[in-house]
Amino acid sequence: MYLLGGELPAMVLIDSVSRYVEGVLKEDSICEESFSNKLLEYPQYTRPEVFRERKVPEVLLSGHHENIQKWRQEKSLEITRQKRPDLLK
Repeated sequence: MYLLGGELPAMVLIDSVSRYVEGVLKEDSICEESFSNKLLEYPQYTRPEVFRERKVPEVLLSGHHENIQKWRQEKSLEITRQKRPDLLK
């Protein structure tokens, strides 16, 4: 792939670096970045609740933040075990 100018790569670089400048994002916004806890990220879901016969897990629809956090942690571990077991050593 070729880019005619450097504008897009520059924007990507600025976005990725500026998120770590104090005040650009809320402090808790970068707590759950991909790979921030040495695990692969949990699955992400959005609307609709059912898409191509795949349903959003009930726990994510429950509104129970503690249970949602537990589910995310379990899924992160499960995905890391499957795809990158070396990260768990």
